[in-house]
Amino acid sequence: MIQTIVKAGYLISALLLSCLSAINLAHAEQKQQIGNFDIHYMALNSTFITPEIAKTYGIERSGYNGLVNITVLNTSQPGSPAVAVEISGVANNLIDARTTLDFKEIREGAAIYYIAEVPFRDDQEVNFDIAIKYTNQLNTSLKFKQKFYVE
Repeated sequence: MIQTIVKAGYLISALLLSCLSAINLAHAEQKQQIGNFDIHYMALNSTFITPEIAKTYGIERSGYNGLVNITVLNTSQPGSPAVAVEISGVANNLIDARTTLDFKEIREGAAIYYIAEVPFRDDQEVNFDIAIKYTNQLNTSLKFKQKFYVE
């Protein structure tokens, strides 16, 4: 899993994953395959990233702030390049308090990824519902949940 991300040249994903050595990586980064596209996604507490990374990307690093990271790869092209997508979404908790996700597009060389912050309370499960579109080739909804803990 980590080799796929590093091979694809996703610096921030690799840096985020390197910060996750203390947790189970199988739950940190996941992938959904839709046709010719691989959608890589993960959600984690923003305290897992370094202050330098947070400053560089304008992320609020807090024990009550989560981070969701999405990358879409076109597997029909040589090298499975990242593609720029239209992305939007919401996060909600079990009592249905909703937060609109404000995704930022980040480009580093050929890498393209989208990050958004989400507030949470201790021991809270957050449900994500994210719409992803790429021209007329991809129009999907990504749904997953992540449990967050205050550090």
